[in-house]
Formats: sequence, structure tokens, C-alpha cells
Amino acid sequence: MKSVNPASGETIREFPELSEKEVEARLERAASAFRAWRKVPFAERARLLSRAAERLEARKQELGRHATAEMGKTLRSAVSEVEKCASVCRYYAENAEAFLSPEEVKSNARRSVVHCQPLGPVLAVMPWNFPYWQVFRFAAPALMAGNVGLLKHASNVSQCALAIEEVFAEAGYPPGAFQTLLVPSAGVRRILEDPRVAAATLTGSEAAGMAVGEQAGRQIKKVVLELGGSDPFLVMPSADLAAAVKTGVFARCLNNGQSCIAAKRFIVHRDVYQEFERRYLEAMAKLRVGDPRRPDVDVGPLASEQGLRDVERQVDASVRAGARLLLGGKRLPGKGWFYPPTALARIPERAPAYREEVFGPVALLFEVGSAEEAVRLANDSTFGLGASAWTRDPREVALFSEEIESGQVFLNAMVASDPRLPFGGVKRSGHGRELGKWGIREFVNVKTVYLAEGTPLA
Repeated sequence: MKSVNPASGETIREFPELSEKEVEARLERAASAFRAWRKVPFAERARLLSRAAERLEARKQELGRHATAEMGKTLRSAVSEVEKCASVCRYYAENAEAFLSPEEVKSNARRSVVHCQPLGPVLAVMPWNFPYWQVFRFAAPALMAGNVGLLKHASNVSQCALAIEEVFAEAGYPPGAFQTLLVPSAGVRRILEDPRVAAATLTGSEAAGMAVGEQAGRQIKKVVLELGGSDPFLVMPSADLAAAVKTGVFARCLNNGQSCIAAKRFIVHRDVYQEFERRYLEAMAKLRVGDPRRPDVDVGPLASEQGLRDVERQVDASVRAGARLLLGGKRLPGKGWFYPPTALARIPERAPAYREEVFGPVALLFEVGSAEEAVRLANDSTFGLGASAWTRDPREVALFSEEIESGQVFLNAMVASDPRLPFGGVKRSGHGRELGKWGIREFVNVKTVYLAEGTPLA
């Protein structure tokens, strides 16, 4: 397992994989920790999670440097990501008890109460693109619910993975409450099949989601899947065009274009299409590509050489299929896996970029004649993670809110995850929800307790 700097292609560090014996020891430690942790009062769980938030903030520069070195995001965005992780820790520390408190329900019983109880060790299979945020948005609610965590992180961000385990240990969590497992993808099946593992959550590709979903199904274990997206960004004639352009450029190139909820398909009404295209291309062309450690750089390298090849293949094949290349389109010369901000238009349905998720700074521009046509094109995708729509027309606001097929629709704003709001998708973007009160209830046993007439109250 290697950490490779995507800005230079040089190996930073190699990590030995855990042996079967070492994995077994960690699984037993998790099971033992859960038996005690599930009985820890909410107040103590909240105290420790607040301490984890403090440790994140104290180490944010160091942790940010790890992420920049291992997967290439700009240093300022990496530090911001760590700060966001601290915010989700504080959110659940303050709200988890209320979200999971017993709820009385009227029935024909003397008393009927719904309890939310933890399941056990939860396996998290996490991606490299947000190496801290993806983990903490699972870990914070899971630990507050009384579960314990097992992290199988992407192999190219092992420094980040080990640092997360350190943060929980430094916060005072008991041994086994949260553990990082340095194992290859092939080792996930064995862990998920272990009866001590109660459930799983995965953020990643369709292929990874199908594999883990199938394995969890065979074991009849709960699984939450947050997979890919090809999010539409709709722009109507009444939109604030300057705000739409500025937000659209940021939403496409955030994290070097490697985000499931990045704006990818720009669906623009013909009345403003030409002006939007002109402004958008001007703004994209001004973005600075280079060393992600530099504060003046907007776009760093793609995280891997394979990722660069995938984007090249999709763009080149789409152009051959008839798409019009408006900007960029060729990898940058020299060391590292740099791909410039790129834009395509007039993309035919047979082009890879029309159907596939392009995981890089590549914007796809489409022209439509009505809001209804915009909705049809937005929904003409196997994905349904997020959508952004820009309009000041109340009818269009209602239409987009109701008819776009996605887990979230943001009006006059870019799609973003927020600790307070449920996050997840439909169709091939996955199932289940993270964040908010909905996310913390994914990995609990919702238990009904029914006391018939004559039963003594506890």
C-alpha cells in the first residue's frame, strides 16, 4: 500500500498490510469495545466527541498537509475540510441524544415506546477524495449512537486514515472504539462476512457499491451506499447570471473536479445560453493550475494516474463522437497528473461524457428551450445524487423541487453537504442517508417495546 504524491508522481511512504491475525485481533477488540461502549451515557459520548473536534482543530494544518500530499487537493481546501469535520462532531455531540431518545407512541397498549439502540461494529469503506469528511460524517453519528467504527480507507490515503485513528485516541476514546484497518479492497469481503461486524457504509464508485452491497445482502446486513453522481446545474432566463457562473465554476472544479456532488452537466436555457457560455469559459480559463500547496492555485492534480487516464479517455472519445471542445482537453506536460479546466458542448448521447460520471474538472454544456426540457435532460441519467437550479420564477422553483430526480435539489446555490441536512441519492447514486437526524438512525435497531394492559411499568 503506497501513498504517492500526485503532483510529482513520487512515492511518499509505503505501508504494510495487516495480516489475517492482525485483522482478527482488531475485530475482536471492536466487539469487546462495543459491549462496553454501548452502555456509556450520552453525556460522556458527547464529551469525547467534542474532544475529537478540539483535536481536529489543533491539528488541522498537519492533517491538511497529509491530504494535499496524498491526493492533491489544495492545502486551503484540505484545512477547510478538517474544520468541517470538527463541526459535524460538535453537531452530533449536541444533538444525538435528542435524535435517539425513546419516543412514546399511542396504541392500544398500556404503553408503547420506540427505542433506538446501537447495532455493533460498523465497517466504513471510504474513498480518497474527501479523506477526512467522508469518514467523520459516518463516524460522528455512529459513535454517538453507541456503535464502534472500523475504517477501511482508500489505500492511497493511508496517512490520513491512521491520523483519524490517532485523533479518536487522543480524544480519549477507549481502545477498539475506532480502528483503521490497512487492508486491500480484496480484504473487505472477509471483514464484512465476520459475524462480529453488524453493518457497513460505503462511499465510492458504482462498482465498489455493487460489490459491497451484494456482500452485505448475502450476509443480511444493513448497508448505506453513497455512490457516483452526474449532477445537473440548471440555469433559466430569470437567474442571476453572474452568481450562476461564479458558483458553477467553483462547483465544477472544487476538489480538482473530483467530487460526487460536483456540478457536471450545465443545462442552460437558450435565451441565456450564449452569454452563460461566454462568461463561463472566461472564468474557467482564469483558474490557476499547479502545486496544490501554493495559496494562489485553484486546481491541483488528479489523485492518480489512472484517474487522469480515465478523464482523458472520456474527453477524447466524446470529441471523436461529435462533442465540441470549447476549452482545455489535454493533460498538462511535466511531472504530476494535472488536467486543465475543460469544457465540452453539443455532446451527443453516444458520447461517454453524456452517460458516465467524469471525475475531473470537465464541464458539460447543454442548451434547452424550456424548463420542462431542462428537467427531462436532468433526469436522463442513471445517477440521482444532487442538482442545482438557478431561477427567480416561482413556477420553475416548484417544478424543479418536485420533478428533478435526486436526493437533494439546491435552488440558487451549489449542492453541498451540511451536518444538519440528510445527504444521499437515488437510482445508481445509492441508497440510505447520512447526516442530520436521518443519518444517525441508519445504524440503530429501532425497537418497539409494547406493554400490554396489566404490565407493571419499569
